[in-house]
Amino acid sequence: MRQLYELGLVDASFVGLDSTPIMANTKQNNPKSFVKNKFSKEVHPRCDPDCALGVHSASNQHNERRYEFYWGYKSHVLVDCISGLPLYELTTPANIMDSTVAVDILAAANQITPLQGCSFLADKGYDVKSIYNTVKSVYAGEAFIPLKKRNSKSKALPAGNLICDAGLAMHKDGKTTDNGRTRQKFCCPFRQSKRGVCPCNHKNWNNGKKNRGCVKYRIIPSDYRLSIDRSCLYFKRTYALRTECERYNSRFKASGQERLWVRNGNSAANLNTLAHISALAVALAAVLSGSHSYRASKSFRRTA
Repeated sequence: MRQLYELGLVDASFVGLDSTPIMANTKQNNPKSFVKNKFSKEVHPRCDPDCALGVHSASNQHNERRYEFYWGYKSHVLVDCISGLPLYELTTPANIMDSTVAVDILAAANQITPLQGCSFLADKGYDVKSIYNTVKSVYAGEAFIPLKKRNSKSKALPAGNLICDAGLAMHKDGKTTDNGRTRQKFCCPFRQSKRGVCPCNHKNWNNGKKNRGCVKYRIIPSDYRLSIDRSCLYFKRTYALRTECERYNSRFKASGQERLWVRNGNSAANLNTLAHISALAVALAAVLSGSHSYRASKSFRRTA
């Protein structure tokens, strides 16, 4: 990773974190197995004492909520969303929540590749205040995480600009801070127009001042998590880069790591680490050989 960073292939400006399930080598994970209560916490697999009971989504469709239980582990991978290469990986039992290890993964990855000023991308599973605050305060970066509505006790920042009495979108006109609160100021869209006319002939239009029209304010939440405008084009285009995490996980599973043949936690972690190192080694060899394709070993073999 350090060599790829020095070559300029990885700059960690946009990083994404995601996890993928790793099935343990146990008969409880066999769909043809007729073992009773095979996904009960009280019936732990004897062949792998380190694995844990986890759950993962069996469908990516928003209108189709299907989940599957499994015994095994999770591979948490921090991916560079531009090159599609892994920056840091961590293997945990399957019952460890993704959000609980995010801060530690960022700290460990920062020791290898500087993450200052990065944009951190993750799904709703990482919608936790500590992650937002760490990205902003420690790494001076931005967080691009969808809001998990059931965790929101406070009202988030409404999307879009305010609407004036004439039904027009008002323009942003700076921010003001007073009494410990920050407010976004909005002004009339025809404020400085010489030919514009207020459609509703508002009383503030002919106020005799140079800057005419209505002025409204919106209080910006002090919580960084709630102050993010997730409906703006900037957020949507940046968050779209997170698909590189899913693409890398697909390549990772193609290496045969989706189902393990070892039966303890240390061996599982070692195999996962070797698989990620192999992906980096292929990328480094492809770059040094002048190949344009560094994501698949098959492509590298053809060019070699």
